[in-house]
Amino acid sequence: GRKRRKKSKSCLPLNEILISVSTRAKSRVKIKCLKLVFDCFPYHANLTHFSPLFLSVLVKFNNCAGNKGVRYETNSLDFKVRADGTLFAAHHLQVPSKQLILVELTVCSFLFPTQPKGRKALPGELVQQQSDTLLPWRQHQSANGLRRQKRDWVIPPINVPENSRGPFPQQLVRIRSDKDKEIHIRYSITGVGADQPPMEVFNIDPVSGRMYVTRPMDREERASYHLRAHAVDMNGNKVENPIDLYIYVIDMNDNRPEFINQVYNGSVDEGSKPGTYVMTVTANDADDATTANGMVRYRIVTQTPQSPSQNMFTINSETGDIVTVAAGLDREKVQQYIVIVQATDMEGNLNYGLSNTATAIITVTDVNDNPPEFTTSTYSGEVPENRVEVVVANLTVLDRDQPHSPNWNAIYRIISGDPSGHFTIRTDPVTNEGMVTVVKAVDYEMNRAFMLTVMVSNQAPLASGIQMSFQSTAGVTISVTDVNEAPYFPTNHKLIRLEEGVPTGTVLTTFSAVDPDRFMQQAVRYSKLSDPANWLNINATNGQITTAAVLDRESDYIKNNVYEATFLAADNGIPPASGTGTLQIYLIDINDNAPELLPKEAQICEKPNLNVINITAADADIDPNVGPFVFELPSVPSAVRKNWTISRLNGDYAQLSLRIMYLEAGVYDVPIIVTDSGNPPLYNTSVIKVKVCPCDENGDCTTIGAVAAAGLGTGAIIAILICIIILLTMVLLFVVWMKRREKERHTKQLLIDPEDDVRDNILKYDEEGGGEEDQDYDLSQLQQPETMDHVLNKTPGVRRVDERPIGAEPQYPIRPVIPHPGDIGDFINEGLRAADNDPTAPPYDSLLVFDYEGSGSTAGSVSSLNSSSSGDQDYDYLNDWGPRFKKLADMYGGGEED
Repeated sequence: GRKRRKKSKSCLPLNEILISVSTRAKSRVKIKCLKLVFDCFPYHANLTHFSPLFLSVLVKFNNCAGNKGVRYETNSLDFKVRADGTLFAAHHLQVPSKQLILVELTVCSFLFPTQPKGRKALPGELVQQQSDTLLPWRQHQSANGLRRQKRDWVIPPINVPENSRGPFPQQLVRIRSDKDKEIHIRYSITGVGADQPPMEVFNIDPVSGRMYVTRPMDREERASYHLRAHAVDMNGNKVENPIDLYIYVIDMNDNRPEFINQVYNGSVDEGSKPGTYVMTVTANDADDATTANGMVRYRIVTQTPQSPSQNMFTINSETGDIVTVAAGLDREKVQQYIVIVQATDMEGNLNYGLSNTATAIITVTDVNDNPPEFTTSTYSGEVPENRVEVVVANLTVLDRDQPHSPNWNAIYRIISGDPSGHFTIRTDPVTNEGMVTVVKAVDYEMNRAFMLTVMVSNQAPLASGIQMSFQSTAGVTISVTDVNEAPYFPTNHKLIRLEEGVPTGTVLTTFSAVDPDRFMQQAVRYSKLSDPANWLNINATNGQITTAAVLDRESDYIKNNVYEATFLAADNGIPPASGTGTLQIYLIDINDNAPELLPKEAQICEKPNLNVINITAADADIDPNVGPFVFELPSVPSAVRKNWTISRLNGDYAQLSLRIMYLEAGVYDVPIIVTDSGNPPLYNTSVIKVKVCPCDENGDCTTIGAVAAAGLGTGAIIAILICIIILLTMVLLFVVWMKRREKERHTKQLLIDPEDDVRDNILKYDEEGGGEEDQDYDLSQLQQPETMDHVLNKTPGVRRVDERPIGAEPQYPIRPVIPHPGDIGDFINEGLRAADNDPTAPPYDSLLVFDYEGSGSTAGSVSSLNSSSSGDQDYDYLNDWGPRFKKLADMYGGGEED
């Protein structure tokens, strides 16, 4: 067909295209073109079919340029189109008769400008124009000096397949301006992929306008590029407006589907019906998802184990949902399935698509489809009486469900045989056994055995359709053993009432105990356990209680009129057992205590009508053996009623006052008879000491009056004051005399009147030797300070004794009134000893005067002298010492006596 081009369109609509198809077999094959894009009109298209089995159609498109610059495209998976327009089958394709095949084709062509009038195109130029050259800018025509301006062309997108093998650079298109015939033009491109990262993916020859791609494209890295083409003159001035170029990377199937996880974990309950959802696996393909390259389909490759069926699960090929397709899931047989899932692109075409696999682990979860069953129908146990928290039997069950889950945990119940609730069954969380435990003590005398019926169930209810087995119940026989039980008092805290004061030996009651062991022949013996006042006795055989002393309600052992004692009852069993009982005795009061007058002392003025004395009485008894009290004065002596009077205030109080107008100050003993209201009444004569004293205007005793009331006259008071003054004067004189004596003692000279204290002489000197006047004295006495007791305790070799001695104050020796003139050594020695033994004599370092100055006395040691004449000591050397030792030499140095 031939159509004229409209001004406002660059592509013809579908209803304006006529395509004819002819086949060698004279059969008609309809090919529907869904999209045809044309940039130049009019055109001619002829399609011819050559092969009946392999479809091959030649598409020819005639345009103004003689079918030059035409490119064909298709997105069909079954067909491909060559550059010359040949449409062929991509693989072996069977075409049934009367089959309608739909193929989508895109035919693109570009307009070449016509030559100006009067100018013929050169041969080279004609070839160049008939190649893939784009003239995107406006064209100019002149007629009689007039110019007509056309709008800019819209450049169709440029498609570049990814992963092209080259060679590179590979030409994509050539861009030209119609002004390149008049001036020299430089071409350039800008945008991402040219002068922006990624850099230099595309470049252009600035002279020829040929645009190239420099390396293989990756659609997954970038799917499209937007460039702008520029045309400038040699001076850089813009010749044409920039034109937009869109380059699309055509997707290739170069990416395998990738699973999000290599291992997927899912679960499904055992016994699930077919069609139950299990899990979903997902794989992503980096290729274009709108094409078959990115369309992923799923399938199950293998299932392990293949029990009870080899196809227990299926998968939705598009969504990846795994569901069950067969019944028979049983956790007790198969607990886990491993399913290998494959994902393939190209819509699951295993011949052309790329695949990947993942593992789906499907766990069969447990449901309570197995009730617990007792391993035996009867159990037995034994328990001693009166014992609690004792496990008497262990119940074992079998449950095939998952251990330690609610479907496996057992719960036991006693359904019969224990109406009093003596037993309970607890579950061992580890073994799932039932422990029959005593929670309430059993009595052998009441029940010798128990027959229990127990039932077991799970913590979780059974799954629907599962019935309980008859084996879920069992019998438990429990035997009770007899043990020796302690006797007990049937009435513990037994209370009896009696009057106080019952005589010794009175039988109060029989406090006996009962032995619960009816099937044992045993005797019970009684004894006291607690009797604070030791008032009671108990018969060891029959428990009869008698009094051992008089019971007194007013005793300190009584609390709230009750006396409490505890008794012990013990049997003779093996081992023996005992029980305690408490006896409470309520003592009824009798009038056995006379009242006592209160207060015992009082004070009153010597003149009447100024104040009175309030008196009352205290009685150890209780009502009615207490008040009202009767107060009265005795008739003897007569002076009592003459001087005093009593007036009654109420039943418990009365007033004592003076009867006469004046009573001399002093202390008076006033006897008063107090009688209680008991039956019979008791009375007591009490004496109150009353101090009578002069009072001031307020009725209070004065100070002098209080002294006078004590029985002292004015003369006696003056004598006491004089004695006190004399005593203070003597003390003051003694203190003055002591201070004077102390001062004199510090001013005394050494070796003066013997009555002076020797310690004062020591204070005189502070030197380590005698003066010039005492050189004739024997100083050997001063060189032996170790003879003193407190020095002997010092470390050997240490001779200083300048510290203050510690010890009791010594008794100084009595010195003669006049010292012997030739015994000055004894005098010094006694003074030295007195000073050494006085811990209070200052200064404490005064003994430095007699400090040690040599290794010993010049006379040598006389420690070898012995009063005995026996021994082999040679004393002949005494003859060499002069006439003074001749007597000693004769005594000890002679020969042996005949």
